[in-house]
Amino acid sequence: MSQATPASLLTIFGATGDLARRMLLPSLYSLQAEHLLPDGMRILGTARSELDREGFSNLVAASIAERIPAAERSDEALRGLLERLDYCAAGADDDASMQALAGRVDALRNGDVLYHMSTAPRFYGPACQALAANGVAGPGTRVMLEKPIGKDLASAIAINDSVAMAFDEERIFRTDHYLGKEGVQNLIALRFGNSLFEPLWSARHIEQVQITVGETVGVEGRGDYYDDSGALRDMLQNHLLQLLCLVAMEPPARFEPTAVRNEKIKVLRSLRPIDRGNVGTESVIGQYTAGASEGRVVPGYAEELGRASRTETFVALRAHVDNWRWSGVPFYLRTGKRLPSRSTEIYIQFRKVPYSIFGGPADTDMRPNGLLIKLQPEERIELDLMSKTPGLDRAGLRLSQVALDLDFHEEFLNSRKRIAYERLYLDAIEGNGTLFVRRDETEAAWQWVDAIADGWRDAGMLPKPYPAGTWGPGASVSLVDRLGHGWRE
Repeated sequence: MSQATPASLLTIFGATGDLARRMLLPSLYSLQAEHLLPDGMRILGTARSELDREGFSNLVAASIAERIPAAERSDEALRGLLERLDYCAAGADDDASMQALAGRVDALRNGDVLYHMSTAPRFYGPACQALAANGVAGPGTRVMLEKPIGKDLASAIAINDSVAMAFDEERIFRTDHYLGKEGVQNLIALRFGNSLFEPLWSARHIEQVQITVGETVGVEGRGDYYDDSGALRDMLQNHLLQLLCLVAMEPPARFEPTAVRNEKIKVLRSLRPIDRGNVGTESVIGQYTAGASEGRVVPGYAEELGRASRTETFVALRAHVDNWRWSGVPFYLRTGKRLPSRSTEIYIQFRKVPYSIFGGPADTDMRPNGLLIKLQPEERIELDLMSKTPGLDRAGLRLSQVALDLDFHEEFLNSRKRIAYERLYLDAIEGNGTLFVRRDETEAAWQWVDAIADGWRDAGMLPKPYPAGTWGPGASVSLVDRLGHGWRE
C-alpha cells in the first residue's frame, strides 16, 4: 500500500443532510478550533439542494450554533472553518452535475482527496463510478462509506462491487461510528495495555459476556427506514458485532489496520451459526407497545408507524465464538428501542472461586467478579470484587460486593468529550484505516445475520410485545436463565 498523505480536500456528499448537521459539521468545527485540520485543506459540500457557497456557509454556521455549546464556540474558529468551505449542487444520477462537481474537485484539490458518502447507500456505487468516469477517483483519492452497507449479504456485495469499480479496497473506509467512540478505543487499551486482564481473558476464567445497546427513543420519524431494517440490521449487524469482535479477538501484532482487521475477521468466521435449526432457542425478538418512557406516556411502534408490522424493535441473541479461547462461553447480545435507559455496555462475568474457605453466611454472600465497561451515556469501568463486610462477625463472617470504579469524567475532568466523527475524520483525512471496517468483515457479518433472519422467516417467528420502558419481552430473561445467568440491569 502506498503511503497516504493528508487530504487537501474533503468532499462531503449529503452535506445538507441530518447526519451532516448533527455530527459531521460540528466535528469539523471542533477539529478546526483545535488546529487539527491540515493547513489549507478545503471542504466541498455537495447535495441536491440548490445552494451557493454563502447559503452553505449559513447552514454550517446554524449547525454549529445549534450543536456546539456556547462555552466552546469561538468566532475565530467559525471564521476559519467557513473560509475552507465551498459548495456544488450535484446528484449521483445526474451526469452533468457530477461533471461540474468533478471540475470543482479538480480546481480545489492540491493533493489527496477524501470523499465522504453521507447519503443513502444506493447512491454509493453510482456516485463513485461517476467520480471515476470524470477522472477524480484515481490514486491519491479515498472514500468514506456510512453504514449500513446494504440490507443483506447480496446487497452488500452489490454495493461493494460497485464501489470497487472506482476505488481499490485500501482506499475504501467503511464507517461504524461506534469505533470512533473514546470508550470503544479504551476497550482496546484496557485489553492490550494492561498485563492484569489478558491472562484472564479466556473461557478458563470467564463465565459469560453480555453486550447491551439500549435506546430510550422510538423510531422518531424514521419509521419507513426502520421498518425496512429492524433492530437486527440497524444495530446488531454492525455496532454489536464490532464490539463483540473487540472483546473476543486475539491480540494483533500491531495496532495498525491490517493486523487489527485480520483478528476481527477471525472472530466473525468463528461465530457459531444461528439458523433454522436453532434460531428458536438462541434468539428472542420483540416489538414495543404503548408504555411509559422517561416519565411520559408514549405510543407503541405500530401506532408510531401508522400500521401493523412484523419488524422487531428488540433482539436478544445467545452467540458462541467457537475457538480455543472462547469455547463454551455464551456471548449475550441485546439491543432495542424504548428500553428503560440509554446505555451501551459490555459486562464480563468471571467464573466463581473454585472453593469457598469461609462457610456460613459468607458462602451465601459470594458473588463472581465482574468487569463492566460502560461506553455511553458516560464512560466508566467498574471491577466488582468481594470484600469483608465491616463488623465483629459474631454470627459468622459476611462478604459484600464492592466496585473499583474508574470514572473518566473525574479522571479526565479537563478533557472534552469528543464526537466520534472527530477521530474518524482525522484518521480518514490522514489515510489511517485502523478504526474502519474492511469488506470481508462487512460481508461476514451479513452472512451470519442473514441466517438469523432466514431462520425467523422459516419458523414464522413474530416479535413478542413488550411495554415501552421495559427491558424487552420476558422470553429474553429465559434466554440467559437457561444457563443459570441473568441480565445485568
